[in-house]
Amino acid sequence: MKTTLVRAIAGTTILAGAITAATAAAPLTRHNPLRVSMYAAGNGNVEVVLTNTSSKSARVPRYQLPLGELEAKLFSVSRDGEPVAYEGPMIKRGLPSASDFAILRPGQSVRSVVQLADAYDMRKSGTYTVTLASAMQHASLSDGSMLKTPRGMPLTLQSAPLRMYATGKLPAIKRPGGGTGGTSINGVATVGCSSTQVSGIGNAITAARNYSENAKGYLAGNNQGPRYTTWFGAYTSSRYTTANQHFVAIDSALDKTGDQVKINCGCNQSYYAYVYPTKPYEIFVCRAFWSAPNTGTDSKAGTLVHEMSHFNVVAATDDHVYGQSGAKSLAASDPAKAVDNADSHEYFAENTPSQN
Repeated sequence: MKTTLVRAIAGTTILAGAITAATAAAPLTRHNPLRVSMYAAGNGNVEVVLTNTSSKSARVPRYQLPLGELEAKLFSVSRDGEPVAYEGPMIKRGLPSASDFAILRPGQSVRSVVQLADAYDMRKSGTYTVTLASAMQHASLSDGSMLKTPRGMPLTLQSAPLRMYATGKLPAIKRPGGGTGGTSINGVATVGCSSTQVSGIGNAITAARNYSENAKGYLAGNNQGPRYTTWFGAYTSSRYTTANQHFVAIDSALDKTGDQVKINCGCNQSYYAYVYPTKPYEIFVCRAFWSAPNTGTDSKAGTLVHEMSHFNVVAATDDHVYGQSGAKSLAASDPAKAVDNADSHEYFAENTPSQN
């Protein structure tokens, strides 16, 4: 049955907040230049209008903007006050290349219809509340100023809440994966992998298990040294307990045998890897994974820790920021988000350079 949207309250907001310059010579921008408006478009869809109100061009990674098919958890969605599960891909990315950026000219508006029901569980009737909230890491203006808060964190592309009533049921969301065949190595199934790739996965699984065991042991010892504070921020007992529970769960998941964990080599995208958080324990590895070292910063083993943390039945982490620099800034400015950030877990596990 098709979903019928019978009532909608559109939300519009102008994003406010100071923006620090990228360098000492770059001018300061006191307000976020991007305005976002959102409207119900039927069948679990929303129409989003982005407008650059600045006199300068804005440069933002495409995957951080709601421009078609979602490749990140950009929206917060609830139904009758209860959170709705995000079922789209959770992707580990490296630094964006020039082709990854969208350019919005001064005064330009871009319209896009986003099929929320393709990435969120909107198959039940009820009143849905939808809010766009996307951290714009690496975004800048043409004068060189970065879209950052005064504390150096990426500005968030934030909309006002949009409420809409949906009735009926949408078809089940279809996801790739679930392939059969392949080779089992170290108790892990592989799908679509060459013999060389299978060997690499075997080494990566062993190293990832060592990483998770070591991280679990560190936290079990109630250690609060720089290794912890660098990646998870100032100590509180509740956040420390959360990090501890996360690595107990990550270690347990990585230790699963009998082909319960599946590594799928069918991805040809430029990023490292991705998973669907509601579909454990299949990890899709991509091109950057194969060029990464087995251990160390942004390694194959660390990537597996990162992706395993995303599964809802493991740690349900998000991708608030990417990279060591971003993760360190997040730990200093927002420790609550740091203990929810997948790259923070990876860098804590990799511990490169080593800290006590």
